[in-house]
Amino acid sequence: MDLQITELTKVHPGGTRAIDSFSLDLGPGVLGLLGPNGAGKSTLMRVLATVTRPTSGHVRWQGVDIGEHPGQLRRTLGYLPQEFDGYPQLTAKEFLGYLASAKGLDRRSTRGRIAELLELVNLTDAAGRRLGSMSGGMRRRVGIAQALLNDPGLIIVDEPTVGLDPEERMRFRGLLSGLAADRVVILSTHIVSDVAATADRIAIMARGRLLRHGTPEELLRPAEGSVWEVTLPSQELAALRTQFVISSTTRTPLGVRVRLLADRQPLPGAEPVPPELDDAYLLTTSSLPDARPQAVGR
Repeated sequence: MDLQITELTKVHPGGTRAIDSFSLDLGPGVLGLLGPNGAGKSTLMRVLATVTRPTSGHVRWQGVDIGEHPGQLRRTLGYLPQEFDGYPQLTAKEFLGYLASAKGLDRRSTRGRIAELLELVNLTDAAGRRLGSMSGGMRRRVGIAQALLNDPGLIIVDEPTVGLDPEERMRFRGLLSGLAADRVVILSTHIVSDVAATADRIAIMARGRLLRHGTPEELLRPAEGSVWEVTLPSQELAALRTQFVISSTTRTPLGVRVRLLADRQPLPGAEPVPPELDDAYLLTTSSLPDARPQAVGR
């Protein structure tokens, strides 16, 4: 399995570059695509899923240009868009059956496949419920099931854990990891913990550009020596935010424990700590022009 993205650019009407000369080669495994809102992640996912055509550049699946021959990819694609509602009047089972028919799947094997997927996403007992009566998290799980209907070789999921409770998120992370042995899986999200728990390679994107790409260990390396923790009175926190990029804060009986980024000791008593993925992510994105100090929730 091989996906090649070469100098991909997408310019919206008005001149905004949603994707700007993006290049990346992917093989089997989970790629975690990280970036702030507005980074261009969803536009990139739509181009890779052949929903939107790029302005320039190429995407090749197994050596075939999907711009010229989109059917080659669509037959083996599983796609969960960021906005997914399905057909509210259909039950989960009916909806999956409809999509299986639209994908041209064998009718004899479809029934068993649907039952298997509903069990996989913990919706067996809700198979007869209409999508319109389901919670957002349940509909999201139906969306995950439909993306896996055709046993895809390329799986693209855009913000897949939005609306899922912690147990469902853990289940989905395990599912993606299990599927990635012989498939290309692209997980686009702004939730760093989802990527940390799932991806074997990570790409950080902002303003349509690929900023960094590598294994989690490779992305952590530049952050070594730049992450500090210090405890200070809560009234000093606001001033500190204007001087440093804050990774996290924790309230303690002694004050606020602050985790921040700095190339040298930022305050007396600050202690160096090993970097984590959200530190590396912030270090990468905060170096952009006009970047502002921000906090990442844990």
